[in-house]
Amino acid sequence: MNGNQIEGLIGMLATLGILVLLILPSALGALREWRIDRQLRQAERSRPAVRQPAGTAGSLRRHRGLTRHA
Repeated sequence: MNGNQIEGLIGMLATLGILVLLILPSALGALREWRIDRQLRQAERSRPAVRQPAGTAGSLRRHRGLTRHA
């Protein structure tokens, strides 16, 4: 290998290293999300079905905001 090839190899390895450093956090985050989703699905399957009284299932409380409407 001559000097130009070594410089090219070093540049390519540096570029790949930077690419890995940029991609690694998002890849780890995606893996974490998949793990959490899997745990939530398992928890839903293992949880017995609970019947709620009429009128409470799916009801949400509404809060008044502090914004003004002109």
